Amino acid sequence: MVLYEYPFNESIRTMLRLEHLFDRLGQLMQREAPVDHHFALVTIFEIMDVASRADLKSDLLKELERHRSLLQGYRGNPQISEAALDEVVGRIDHAFDGLNQLAGKAGQALASNEWLMSIRSRINIPGGTCEFDLPGYFAWQQHPAESRRADLGRWSTSLMPLAEALHVLLGLLRDSGAPQRVVAVNGQFQQSLPPGRSYHLMRVRISDGAQLVPEISGHRLMAMVRMMQPEADGRLRPSSGDTEFELTLCA
Repeated sequence: MVLYEYPFNESIRTMLRLEHLFDRLGQLMQREAPVDHHFALVTIFEIMDVASRADLKSDLLKELERHRSLLQGYRGNPQISEAALDEVVGRIDHAFDGLNQLAGKAGQALASNEWLMSIRSRINIPGGTCEFDLPGYFAWQQHPAESRRADLGRWSTSLMPLAEALHVLLGLLRDSGAPQRVVAVNGQFQQSLPPGRSYHLMRVRISDGAQLVPEISGHRLMAMVRMMQPEADGRLRPSSGDTEFELTLCA
């Protein structure tokens, strides 16, 4: 099954982008080639760019607090496991405390590192990090993989509270939805959303054997999926067949 996710608002869109970048960073850091660690550093700078939004940190703290208050309301409910509730609230508390103790924006501590900022200023220039442009950076790339990995880990430390908060919030959001099997008739599917309930994320799972790409759109009143068939040159054309897939709406 191939999973596609579609955010219904800008806040979730930003969170998914950051989650994607943190996942990429984790994979690249575990590798050993200098080129992989170069792109790990590129990813750190991209995270800093996305996280530079002034209200991101406060928005995440508010969301963590909202979830904590909501879950505390289940205390004493005989249908709710107190142990499971304690575990989830504990994860929320840990993420909240870590993010709240972070001074300034995520990655702000790296902005005072002149060497890193010299790399950042040239990294988007095609070929701008060649050895004759940044000899110090070229020398760093010749260090043993373990040394480079340790540096990357140290530089990304200030970003980890943000990564933990995102992991907790997106996990809670995804767990809020119940998957349902639906059919795109003649390649088209649409579903009216109940008024008075705000959905934040739509998840679509398609069999990888179907060889189809979902074109997803939606708003507070409607969710829509159009199945597209990739052609040999990479272009997509509408599929006319009936396709069963899994749909999850997360509030």
